[in-house]
Amino acid sequence: MKLFKKDKHKKDWEKFYPKDKLNPKVPELSLYEYLRNSNLKNMDRVAIRYFDTRMTYRELFDEINVCARAFKSQGIRPGDVVSICMANTPEAIIAFYALNKIGAIANMIHPLSAEEEIKNTLIVSKSVMLITLNQTYANIKNIINDTNVYKIIIVSPKDSMRLFLGIGYYLTADHKIKVPKSNELYMKWNDFMLKGEQYKENVVVHTEKDTPAIILHSGGTTGVPKNILLSNGNINVVVEQAKIALPDTNSDDKMLAILPLFHCFGLVEGIHFPLCTGQTCILVPRFDAKRFDKLLRKYKPTIIPGVPTLFEALLSNKHMSKVDLSNVKYIVSGGDTLPPERNRLVNEFLKEHNCKSHIIQGYGMTETSGGVIFGALGSDVLGSCGIPLPGNDVKIVNIDTKEEMPTGEIGEMLLAGPSVMLGYLDNEKETNEILEKDENGKIWVHTGDLAYLNKDGVVFYVSRLKRMLIVSGYNVYPSHIEEVLDSHPYVLNSGVIGVPHPYKVQVPKAFIVLKEGIKPTPKVKKEIKDYCTKKLAKYMLPKDYVFKEALPKTMVGKVDYKQLEKEESE
Repeated sequence: MKLFKKDKHKKDWEKFYPKDKLNPKVPELSLYEYLRNSNLKNMDRVAIRYFDTRMTYRELFDEINVCARAFKSQGIRPGDVVSICMANTPEAIIAFYALNKIGAIANMIHPLSAEEEIKNTLIVSKSVMLITLNQTYANIKNIINDTNVYKIIIVSPKDSMRLFLGIGYYLTADHKIKVPKSNELYMKWNDFMLKGEQYKENVVVHTEKDTPAIILHSGGTTGVPKNILLSNGNINVVVEQAKIALPDTNSDDKMLAILPLFHCFGLVEGIHFPLCTGQTCILVPRFDAKRFDKLLRKYKPTIIPGVPTLFEALLSNKHMSKVDLSNVKYIVSGGDTLPPERNRLVNEFLKEHNCKSHIIQGYGMTETSGGVIFGALGSDVLGSCGIPLPGNDVKIVNIDTKEEMPTGEIGEMLLAGPSVMLGYLDNEKETNEILEKDENGKIWVHTGDLAYLNKDGVVFYVSRLKRMLIVSGYNVYPSHIEEVLDSHPYVLNSGVIGVPHPYKVQVPKAFIVLKEGIKPTPKVKKEIKDYCTKKLAKYMLPKDYVFKEALPKTMVGKVDYKQLEKEESE
């Protein structure tokens, strides 16, 4: 790691926290041990709801123990990597904690990944076993012989459903999926768990907090896929921080676990945090915007974390008019930017539906184990993403000189804290490029994001560093143009990219999705263009305004700007 000079550094945000809460201790426990110790008095409470299935903490730990023995029976040892290619089902959670209990490492894979993506991550992670949905089998069978995987456990979404619901699922969906019977390479989940019941040896392994626990995947700051290695302590300390930032959470709460567990936000804040605070996790394996109202009516969650596309569904669902949200305590947005205008609309919607809370934004990276900045304890100024969670640090530096910027000035955001990753798996070069150490030994993460701090130390995200456009020598931030576009009464959402220009180098181009009932006519385009002319400096104005039925999205629901750029170049 490179050394850089430590600047005079203020932490104005610390005033938001009680002084005795500024430096939470990293638990000296594994993820499994932390989960277990946190719930000794909650054994008869419901840990997981999955459709009509209720699983208590006692039942969850019983299943984890059986699963841990099943892994041991199949030769999994401490330090081995096992891939979990699953949606949000009880089996995925059971397998995740069972691996941790025996000191193995879980490599999380998106179940909708393409064949080559699955093959590459299995090879790079050195996975020796794979837990996967039966729906993914078609993408597994052709590539598995090119990997070191010697056993594949196949799970059906119906495995944890109650009898009649499971029969219905089989008749409508499962019977169409052809998977092999249990053999030397493949084993069905129930057969796998039977091996665990038959295995009698002790499987307790104490794992240190700095031991690797999870491999997650992200585009990193360069857009090239990264394999991010996180420790037990990295993940557990986020729970300790979240307890301080959300002081009203308790074992009576119900978390809507709608974010996928292969995504850091979904796994850490959506699964590990609620389970380690005795809450009920309402598992949603597949999100359906048209049925969102039924989900809220049936389960009545008290905490709803989501990405901005979730809140678009909240606003656009026609059946939400009579849904009462008075039971909701916290609504948290992360994973992507929620523009101020959309934030305001969501807040109005929540108020109209009797919600006592308003939306709280945060900021995080997979490299920081998820949320590292959060609108905690009154720091949630509209348009901001909050303040560093207790024990974390932030600084804004000049892009060229790396010197710390004054309050209110834009620069690259650097983060530090106990949740910073161990590094990129087997990639020292990339690790050293993103992590830097100051004179006091503090390790800072270069986020690749532009931001600024206000006088209270509240963080305002501006845009990706790579999304910043240089137009005739001026810095132009596409997110600012999107914010203006999204505030127009005709616009549902927008995406702005840079396109080449003969003498300005780059100019912005806007892609717009109109609200329902608004037609993409020349008159509508002119009104939006005139609106931007009033709101934006001349050099910021888009060269063109293109209407689309929908913006391309990444697998985790963010606007896929690379796809927009690809479509534009073609």
